[in-house]
Amino acid sequence: QGVLVPGLGTFAVAHEQVDGAEEVYVVRQPVFQLDMDVSCLRELMFPTVMIPGDIEIAPLDYWCLSQTTFLPPDVLRDCVEETVLLYSFQLRDRQRLAFAFRDIGVLSCQDNVLCMRFHRSCIEKLESWDTWVALLLT
Repeated sequence: QGVLVPGLGTFAVAHEQVDGAEEVYVVRQPVFQLDMDVSCLRELMFPTVMIPGDIEIAPLDYWCLSQTTFLPPDVLRDCVEETVLLYSFQLRDRQRLAFAFRDIGVLSCQDNVLCMRFHRSCIEKLESWDTWVALLLT
C-alpha cells in the first residue's frame, strides 16, 4: 500500500524484477512519486517515478499517527499541511533545504535536482532476502 502526503507526494513499496547472471531477483524497494505544485519546482529537475497502478494508495492516516505522537489528528493534519506549504515556499524562493523523513529518507535538492534518497536501514527493512540487489537499485 502507498501513502499520499497531500501536496508533497506518494510513498510506496514497489516490486522490481532484476535479471541476474543465473537467476531473476524480485526485490521490494521504496519509491517516492513527487506531487508538488509545479510553480514551486521551477528551475528544478526531478526524477520521474511512476508508482505501479496495482498498488493501493491511501491518504496519510492522521488518526493512526496521533496514537504514536499523542497529538490530536486535526493538529497533526495542520502540522503536515503547514510543513509541506513551508517547504514548497522555500523551494520557490530558491532555498535548497533538505526535508527529512524519520526512518525513511531525505528529500533534498543538489545541483537543481530534487530527489528522494532512502536510508539504507529503510531499504534493508523492506528487503531482507536480496538486500544488496535492492540497495544497488536504489
